[in-house]
Amino acid sequence: MSKMRTRITELLGVEYPIIQGGMAWVAEHHLAAAVSEAGGLGLIGGANAPGEVVREEIRKARKLTDKPFGVNVMLMSPYADDVAKVIVEEGIRVVTTGAGNPEKYMDIWKAAGVKVIPVVASVALARRMERHGADAVVAEGCESGGHIGEQTTMTLVPQVVDAVEIPVIAAGGIGDGRGIAAAFMLGAEAVQIGTRFVVSKEAVVHENYKQRIIKAKDIDSAVTGRSHGHPIRCLRNEMTREYVKMEAEGKSFEELEYMTLGALRRAVQEGDVARGTVMAGQIAGLISKEQTCKEMVEEMMDQAKTLMKWD
Repeated sequence: MSKMRTRITELLGVEYPIIQGGMAWVAEHHLAAAVSEAGGLGLIGGANAPGEVVREEIRKARKLTDKPFGVNVMLMSPYADDVAKVIVEEGIRVVTTGAGNPEKYMDIWKAAGVKVIPVVASVALARRMERHGADAVVAEGCESGGHIGEQTTMTLVPQVVDAVEIPVIAAGGIGDGRGIAAAFMLGAEAVQIGTRFVVSKEAVVHENYKQRIIKAKDIDSAVTGRSHGHPIRCLRNEMTREYVKMEAEGKSFEELEYMTLGALRRAVQEGDVARGTVMAGQIAGLISKEQTCKEMVEEMMDQAKTLMKWD
């Protein structure tokens, strides 16, 4: 399969314009290495992990691939400062950031030659990131799993593309070649994909979690946390129904947070898809099978190239 060159593939040194999302508890070294080996850019999700845990993940990934991979830093993490330093010490070349503003780390990362790609949910933040030296941005629509903004991918991506000179990566609701082609038509130069990679054979995720995504219907997506300004998209289950009911009753942020403490880990690692948080994007209803990362990447790229008549 011929390569698809864009400013993003050149920037990251990858074959295909596909980046794997830095999903907490999911994006560990096996998945990151597999996506990179398939020609995309794999990411290790820093999540709430201490710096030394992320360092170990980086070193394990390097044993599995000699291709480029990156780290996603969740800026709300209490260990974000430590992870930021580990990235420099370990010679990581690409960082994506989420849940905040990475300005405080920009100087040390740029001095070390790290390519910085913040995830943004608005034109204003995209412009700010460009002014502070970001190499690209991920414009993520509310169709994505996990923490979400308000704008859809369809509306956000072209507005961000028009607002900045740096390359834009589209994310949210993309799970096949049609989504990739659509993103490129909106002006993106790469896509970030999360939910589909959760069901890859290399993802170290409980089988219950994978099957919940594979069996999901188009209407199975729910958003919790809107009442306290931290909306999270996941799949409907006992927990989401109870959470939404408690929100409607006006329960406090603390009560709601306590209810979901450790819920993502329970779903991903223990397979509790009834009371755990099954984070997944709205695209889950489109995903119907488990494949290797290589099979996924090749299938999506073949479909996208056919649609775009890209040689």
